Amino acid sequence: MSVYERPAVENSDVLLAALERANDAVVILDQDHRITHFNASAERIWGLARAEILGRPASLLGLNDLDDGARAERTITRPDGARLRVALSLSHVTSGEAPRTTALVRDITPELELRERLALHVMIADGTNRAVVIVDRNMKVVYVNATFVGMFGHSIEQAEGRQMGELLAGPHTDRSVLKRLQRCIGYESGMDEEILAYDSKGEEIWLGAHVKAFRNARGKVKYIVALLADITESRQLWSLQQLIMTALADEIPITEIADQLCRRVEEIAPDVVSSLLHIDAEGLVHPLGGPSLPDDYSRALDGIAIGPEVGSCGSAAFHGRAVLAMDIDSDPRWQPYKTRPLEVGLRACWSSPIKAKDGRVIGTFAFYFRECRAPSRWHERIVEACVRLGALAIERKEARAQIAQLAYYDTLTGLPNRARLRHLISEALASVSGGKNVALAFLDLDNFKDVNDSLGHSAGDEMLVEFAQRLHAQVQPGDVLGRLGGDEFVILLPERDAAGASLVASRIMEALSLPLKLGARQVPVSVSMGISIYPDNATNLDTLIQQADAAMYKAKQAGRATYRFFSADMNRLAEQRLAHSAALRAALASGGLTLHYQPQIRTNDGSLQGVEALARWHDPVLGDVSPAKFIPLAEECGLIEQIGLWSIREACRQMAQWRDAGLDIPCVSVNLSPINFQNAGLASVVAETLAAFGLPPEVLMLEVTESVFLNEHSVAIETMNAIRKLGAGLSLDDFGTGYSSLSRLAHLPIRELKIDRSFMCDLESDPAARAIVTTVVRVGQSLQLTVVAEGVETEGQRNLLSMLGCDVIQGFLYAPALSPSAFGRWLLDHSATEASAMLRSVGRSISARPSGGAHARSLPNQPASAIGA
Repeated sequence: MSVYERPAVENSDVLLAALERANDAVVILDQDHRITHFNASAERIWGLARAEILGRPASLLGLNDLDDGARAERTITRPDGARLRVALSLSHVTSGEAPRTTALVRDITPELELRERLALHVMIADGTNRAVVIVDRNMKVVYVNATFVGMFGHSIEQAEGRQMGELLAGPHTDRSVLKRLQRCIGYESGMDEEILAYDSKGEEIWLGAHVKAFRNARGKVKYIVALLADITESRQLWSLQQLIMTALADEIPITEIADQLCRRVEEIAPDVVSSLLHIDAEGLVHPLGGPSLPDDYSRALDGIAIGPEVGSCGSAAFHGRAVLAMDIDSDPRWQPYKTRPLEVGLRACWSSPIKAKDGRVIGTFAFYFRECRAPSRWHERIVEACVRLGALAIERKEARAQIAQLAYYDTLTGLPNRARLRHLISEALASVSGGKNVALAFLDLDNFKDVNDSLGHSAGDEMLVEFAQRLHAQVQPGDVLGRLGGDEFVILLPERDAAGASLVASRIMEALSLPLKLGARQVPVSVSMGISIYPDNATNLDTLIQQADAAMYKAKQAGRATYRFFSADMNRLAEQRLAHSAALRAALASGGLTLHYQPQIRTNDGSLQGVEALARWHDPVLGDVSPAKFIPLAEECGLIEQIGLWSIREACRQMAQWRDAGLDIPCVSVNLSPINFQNAGLASVVAETLAAFGLPPEVLMLEVTESVFLNEHSVAIETMNAIRKLGAGLSLDDFGTGYSSLSRLAHLPIRELKIDRSFMCDLESDPAARAIVTTVVRVGQSLQLTVVAEGVETEGQRNLLSMLGCDVIQGFLYAPALSPSAFGRWLLDHSATEASAMLRSVGRSISARPSGGAHARSLPNQPASAIGA
């Protein structure tokens, strides 16, 4: 072999080795089209070993009849029957050696299957009723389907490459929802949201969006797929219908239904403020719902008559067609009414009439806009639904009102009839609490039969109507006036005792002193009235009415034109109450009231925490009057605020006197009425009183009850904050017996919680009482408040409270409320007892230790006053 032949051999070997490692099948044919080379990839594609195919004709592989350089796709059949699709490329070599043909074959079956699947996916995506959007991890759109194009009006070219938020969001799209959708990357199962989007024309579309991230082999997010469904009709408008139908079925009042409807509308159309009005039979406007409108504006609309130039709603109701005011400021129909809407940024109003089945306009539904504009297609669809729903609600209201009027109201006077009265009285009696009374007056017209007999029944009916109007003018809001039948009437007077009922009865008698005018006649009128008091006279409805009826007959027996209470005892009680009120007023003016003091003891060491000042009244004639009697009496006759202010001054005076005498009493607690905290100047009074007696603010603790803040009185809360800022303490008295909110409690400026004495009686035996006390203690601890237990009478109670962590206790276990001098003596005795107990404890501790000087020097220093006592 020449030196020039070896490289050729070597090159040939290298070429064959490369062909053997090629990914594509390589088949080489000689000039007779017989197979001379069959690489490993060819063995895999055809499923044939090269040993059984070399030297065989190419027709066995389907490689005949192909042109030089041809490229084609061909289906081949393997010996095992499998069919493959391959890409085939042929090249013919004729120079040099004998001609030969090289075939390169690649299996493209997986690629074709992938293309077919992709085509199928595109066909499915374009055929679905959901819009499909695919974005990359930077939220740029890489694909949208045909449904997206139809739903939003953006072409595929316009959509691809844009940010998804930029493509779908509008002025009222909730951006926080978009951010949550972006965070779906962290959810394996994807996430669902509802969002308000906008199409290419700016029209609103409510979407239900399911968004899921897809990751590559390394777990990194490659694409995010969003499936978007238009739920404008199916979900949003349906939710309006479902809301109202459920409310109607649940018998919810129409004002609540209207409020819920407007709030829901403003959720699905955030760019509007909505309102629902009722138009009564007289053509007067009555607001039913408009939670986002100013309250004073809604109130101002109540009772306005509809007309052709009465804003949008009044005009729509008058004409019976929708009215749009594109610019409230310049619209002539709005000139008398525009000030308040413009102040709150409302610029346009579109109102549609609500009609009953008979064609009457019974209401309006309106959209207010914050810009000068007309409603969108979405707004029109909402209003179309709301007008139908509003008609259902208002017609039901009118029907129920008509039924109730016939069933429960007297057709002549319009007053509640016997059936309705029984219901109203039963409700009033059931709601009585706190020792309050309810008075029931039974009235019968005097000589009514004479009017009927002499003037006729029509004159009698006229007299009954006029009489009812006279009575109605004398009752107050909350009182109930009704007609039992004939010439019998009833007046229910909640929270009235005998004295209060007497005032009402006297006013009625005075109002009837003038004759009634019946046509051209002046007819004198008088009434006999009987009064019974719940629960003093009776504890059930029927007995109460019977007693009032019996008292009415006593009034007739007394000469008519007067009133009587059910019994002489009731008259005596009323007189007694008046006498007690006068005596209490005199006692407050002349120093007849005193304060007694009950000690409050720390559970950890038995030392004195402070004292509670309790008012006492001894009358020269009445004797000792219990606080349980004179405190409610003071509330009724308007003296309770004065008693509270007197208590603060008297307690501070006594504290100063004790301090001058060398008695160290850390704090005094004074009970105040909720009325005291309605006085914005209370903090100033407290500051002046403390300064007058030279006392630091921390020696005074003012006790309040939960009723001070249950009604959210801003004046009361501001007063409490001012007192706390001053440095005086606030204690929440009777905690656990009312309805305190723990969340509210955490923000009140109080320093102390007091557990009501009612929980002490059963503390040792009742697990429920113990659980309540435990809870109160834990609440106080969590809020870093001092917890005081009242009414402690036994060692067992004291031990339990100490174990629970209650800070302070007071009650008969230590002492009742004592006069100032008696308390001074008690304090000395208590200090001596506590000092002796401390010394005994120290002595036992010393005796238990080893003897020696070191131990003797460890005796703690004791206060001289404690040891000396």
